[in-house]
Amino acid sequence: MGLPQDTEALKKLAAEAALDYVKDGYVVGLGTGSTIRYLLAALGQRVRAGLKITGVPTSEETAELARKAGIPLLSDDDLWPIDAAIDGADQVDPQLNLIKGGGGALLREKIVAANARQMIITVDETKRVSVLGGAFPLPIEVLPFGWRNTAREIEQLGGKTVRRERNSHVFRTASGHYILDLHIARIEDPADLEVRLNRIPGVIECGLFVGRTDVLIVAASNGVEVHTRQT
Repeated sequence: MGLPQDTEALKKLAAEAALDYVKDGYVVGLGTGSTIRYLLAALGQRVRAGLKITGVPTSEETAELARKAGIPLLSDDDLWPIDAAIDGADQVDPQLNLIKGGGGALLREKIVAANARQMIITVDETKRVSVLGGAFPLPIEVLPFGWRNTAREIEQLGGKTVRRERNSHVFRTASGHYILDLHIARIEDPADLEVRLNRIPGVIECGLFVGRTDVLIVAASNGVEVHTRQT
């Protein structure tokens, strides 16, 4: 089912508001997802107008869109001095903790986020929740080897895992891994769950982004809200 048109308008508004955090000469981490498509289009216009930036894409989809927009990219082998990373999120709680990975790029997104001086998250108001979990499952990237055993270990922490499929085929990430979507009613302590999941052999990374958001941009029906992490 497609998103309502007004939701798309909010995504565009949120993405374009993030442009204020991109300066000339910046290396910019480029996230993945529907909101970021609007960002890339807007960045491309500014590059054509003379803005000098270099991008670090978090997926092949993003890399292709960035190239089409005329944004030069660093290679995977480069040491990235990322000034600002801009990405979306599937859920965000009042403490600016996130669930990401709906598009399957969570591992690369977290690597880029970890290497950025500033992490800017852009969302529309539908992504805000009081507690993470519930309607949106938590993506967990796992090694295919022994994945059912890994799933059993994950479920001991609560919830039910489902191996992700796309077009009736097992979904594989850009690194060749599986994604287990963990359906869990409430994630009361995201920081604790992130640590516990990442201790399980076979888990590559999970879609909990805890304490990484520096700026949250929310496009709501009454305008754009900006929230910054309290230090």
